[in-house]
Amino acid sequence: MSFTDMPTVFIVDDDASVREGMAWLLRTRRLLSESFDSAEAFLAMLQGTHPIADGAWQPDPAKWQQSACILLDVRMPGMSGLALFEQLLAKGMAQAWPVIFLTGHADVPTAVDSVKRGAFDFCEKPFSDNALVDRVEQALALSQERLAARQTQQRLQSRLLELTERERDVMRWVVEGLPNKLIADQLDISVRTVEVHRARVFDKMEVKSAVELANLMRQLA
Repeated sequence: MSFTDMPTVFIVDDDASVREGMAWLLRTRRLLSESFDSAEAFLAMLQGTHPIADGAWQPDPAKWQQSACILLDVRMPGMSGLALFEQLLAKGMAQAWPVIFLTGHADVPTAVDSVKRGAFDFCEKPFSDNALVDRVEQALALSQERLAARQTQQRLQSRLLELTERERDVMRWVVEGLPNKLIADQLDISVRTVEVHRARVFDKMEVKSAVELANLMRQLA
């Protein structure tokens, strides 16, 4: 299965007519979709092999680069949509790929509870085509936003790993707003040494001021 840079809607439903109807509906709004007839098939795609028992699987890292959302049927043979949702929550994928449950009337209370636990929304069958696609587009926009934030955090973490232990010490006090003289006193080093470490911190973290550095570190909090 090939992945593209285009946002993708994953349809997970055991009813072939539902899958085909939703795929057609999404095409009318120029949205890319891929369909799966079971939760197990969807999990197999996520990790590139057959699911491992008891949720002991890991998503393929390449999947994190793609914005997407999931249209997920609540009731399916084998693993239910709710059980799949629990696994996606545990792996952090329900945050990166918002889940919209497709539910019958009897499952509405369960779907509402799932929204409280992190699902993006639910649509009761039969659903309004336009309303559903509107929510799908909003979920895709949220996915793009969350993935961009995740990538920013990963870049910041990579920069932090480049710092030496002493540079980290200096950075901590710079972020607290201490001048070089007080930092030197705190670390029992010369002011000149503080200046050198401070310059290296700014260079490695790609900032030009203490304020910019503090704002950057808040993104990691």
